[in-house]
Amino acid sequence: MKCEQCGNTYDRMMEVTYMGATHHYDCFECAIHALAPWCAHCGCRVIGHGLDQEGSVYCCTHCQRHGPRSVGG
Repeated sequence: MKCEQCGNTYDRMMEVTYMGATHHYDCFECAIHALAPWCAHCGCRVIGHGLDQEGSVYCCTHCQRHGPRSVGG
């Protein structure tokens, strides 16, 4: 099988079902890159629980307190 993210062919592909769709990745890194949300403040990938506030996802309370970054911010 071929990894949906990087295109690598691997014999021990992982299958991830997310929001009703099944995906195939060769490693956790590719799955995270493809599926993890971005922090609304700092822009990092949220791979833990994260914090949800008014439709935005944040990686930590610091970013949540500061809120979404404005365009050009």
